Amino acid sequence: MSEGVEWGLHCCVALGWMGQDEVVSTARLAAKFGLPAAYLNKSLQALARAGILASSAGPKGGFRLARPPARITLLDVVDAIEGQETAFRCTEIRRNGEGAAPPAECRRPCAIASAMHGAEAAWRKELSRQTIAMIMDKAPRSAVERTVRWHACA
Repeated sequence: MSEGVEWGLHCCVALGWMGQDEVVSTARLAAKFGLPAAYLNKSLQALARAGILASSAGPKGGFRLARPPARITLLDVVDAIEGQETAFRCTEIRRNGEGAAPPAECRRPCAIASAMHGAEAAWRKELSRQTIAMIMDKAPRSAVERTVRWHACA
């Protein structure tokens, strides 16, 4: 998973603490987290295309949450940045080489592919249960206060 997922999640949490109507520039968010603005912008644009963030152009433009934090799941963010392609890609190597499995044995997915797809399904289910609001609620109060204070200094 790319670091863009971590960046996107932290930005969503920070924007949630600042209020759904607050617009923050990419440069400002990048400065808050010490990130390269050009790379962060790619993640933020992906979140905007997915309807997680709303963007506005112009000198006072930037990003804000497009919907309440309770309606943004961690899976929404992961899928927006990484795409919905499965993490495990079975290439059926059991059909290759000197020890190739017979065709009859390959009619169904192997135990490895089944286990990996099951684990990914469980992981995706868990991410879909957790929201940005839940993450916001679990954070230390000092993190919320620091973020709000940082935003007020803009």
